[in-house]
Amino acid sequence: RQTQRHREAAGVSGSSCFLTTRVGRAPLERQFVGRTAPRNSFVVGEIGISPTHITHPMFQLRSLLRLREGGQRLASQVSGSAAVGGETVSDGLMRLVCTAGLGTLAWASLSFGESVAADEAEHGLASADYPWPHNGVFSSYDHASIRRGHQVYQQVCAACHSVALLHYRDLVGVCYTEDEAKEMALENEVTDGPDDTGEMFDRPAKLSDPLPRPYANEEGARYANGGAYPPDLSLITKARHDGQNYVFSLLLGYKDPPAGVHVREGLYYNPYFPGGAIAMPKMLADGGVEYDDGTPATESQMAKDVTTFLAWAAEPEHDERKLMGVKWIFVLSLVLAQAVYYKRLRFAPLKSRKVIVDAIN
Repeated sequence: RQTQRHREAAGVSGSSCFLTTRVGRAPLERQFVGRTAPRNSFVVGEIGISPTHITHPMFQLRSLLRLREGGQRLASQVSGSAAVGGETVSDGLMRLVCTAGLGTLAWASLSFGESVAADEAEHGLASADYPWPHNGVFSSYDHASIRRGHQVYQQVCAACHSVALLHYRDLVGVCYTEDEAKEMALENEVTDGPDDTGEMFDRPAKLSDPLPRPYANEEGARYANGGAYPPDLSLITKARHDGQNYVFSLLLGYKDPPAGVHVREGLYYNPYFPGGAIAMPKMLADGGVEYDDGTPATESQMAKDVTTFLAWAAEPEHDERKLMGVKWIFVLSLVLAQAVYYKRLRFAPLKSRKVIVDAIN
């Protein structure tokens, strides 16, 4: 209230920012910010700051610098005037307070930057949020993209990675016909048995067989890849944070390491991979795959298609689940309408009754 009376006595708008102090009973006000603040500005300490700008680091730094300048001018004026009651404002104390504020702000900024850098180094760079066409409530997978993605997996990824949970029969009706899936299975042989003599034998694959694995076991996979183990991709979009966006960003995120970052031999720099160094080299390049439908096989197109295929591999029931949800919503809507109608029909006679109490008779 005293500050408001001081502003009114000085004839200055109440929306300005002030540095206010008192020497004895003589108020002294000085406008030092030089710009008009919003009407809902408030006082933090003794500085008027708008709540819409207080969180901006540059605004905080400018405010502290202006606080120091205004405090020095104010301290010089007060120290040059006569002291009231034997008390003066110390210029050294004012400088100490301003310096401490600047130091605290600088320490907080550096700590925040270091924590962000450490988090990126440990967990990888955050992926962008891409508008996948099957993420809508009533949206389904792009089955043409699933077919193209399977072609990318088969020609590029299958050399190192497996999809152990997928069988040839899972592809039927999704991206291939039954005849196409059978023909694809016949191109591979699987070990079966034992036969009547107790021996194992090889036979052509059937629809019930899983897609072939590139390595017989983990030890063989590590030996062939310099100690790195290529993970199974059946559930990769569920096993990684922000799975689809992460896989898409990882496939397109290869670049030269920045200045000051050293990657040892045999690893490749990718900021989206935790640690920034990945053993898998860049596998996608324009024209690396020839699509059956004639779609141009650009690097981003192949990354999008194979990510869609892996998303379907992790959730093959996706479309059926959404369709079942729509059916349930429709049925429950009919049940709700019937319940409301029955309630009104049943309680209408009771609510329209008129009760008369004859206390005399």
